[in-house]
Amino acid sequence: MKEKVIVITGASRGIGEDIALAFAGQHAKLVLVARNPEDLERVRGRAMEAGAGDVLTVTTDVSKEDEVEVMVEVTLSRFGRIDILVNNAGIGYFKPVQETSLEEWQSMFDINVTGLFLCTRGVLPAMLEQGAGHIINISSDVGRRTFAGGAAYVATKHAVQGFADCLRKEVQAKGVKVTNILPGMTDTYFAESEQGAEHKKEWLKADDIARAVLFAASQPEGVLVDDITIHPMIQEY
Repeated sequence: MKEKVIVITGASRGIGEDIALAFAGQHAKLVLVARNPEDLERVRGRAMEAGAGDVLTVTTDVSKEDEVEVMVEVTLSRFGRIDILVNNAGIGYFKPVQETSLEEWQSMFDINVTGLFLCTRGVLPAMLEQGAGHIINISSDVGRRTFAGGAAYVATKHAVQGFADCLRKEVQAKGVKVTNILPGMTDTYFAESEQGAEHKKEWLKADDIARAVLFAASQPEGVLVDDITIHPMIQEY
């Protein structure tokens, strides 16, 4: 990963932060993207201490087309290339359908689907020109299954899976890889929950997901990992 340029969305905490630290340990150059500049600066400091070759922070709402365009422009101006995009930004509300507001529905699709689309579309021209690149999406195991009380969120992750599978068919022959990481129950701040809560002690940790990302990203040029589904041992799929 040394000298590779890695763009990570949702990089200000949780899984995104641990992904940044994993790549930093490989001396990669990082572009940390999120909406909170203070948290981004905190992660930037940790990444530099962990060995990152360089770290750029770009405060960005990934659901906003103009902000994503600026993020890509700033990245290319600084580094001249983009090797890996990790689409990690995501939100979730978990309610029965009749209790889910249109605002909640729309906000999940704005971040989880539209944001992923905008960031992917934004980096593709550089990757295609290079003839190499890797799009890694942090999806969810519910991209392959369903459960009661999560219809809106599950719909976004099914959308991510379909988008990624189609994209892979478009760009694989041009040297660009597409990988989906599908975690099960993971101990983070997701959905406004408490990281480190007692009931989560046997769940996956953010670092488990980061290591899966690094595994997929570290494969030889001719090897593509389509999907990685990862669960804690206590979870039935």
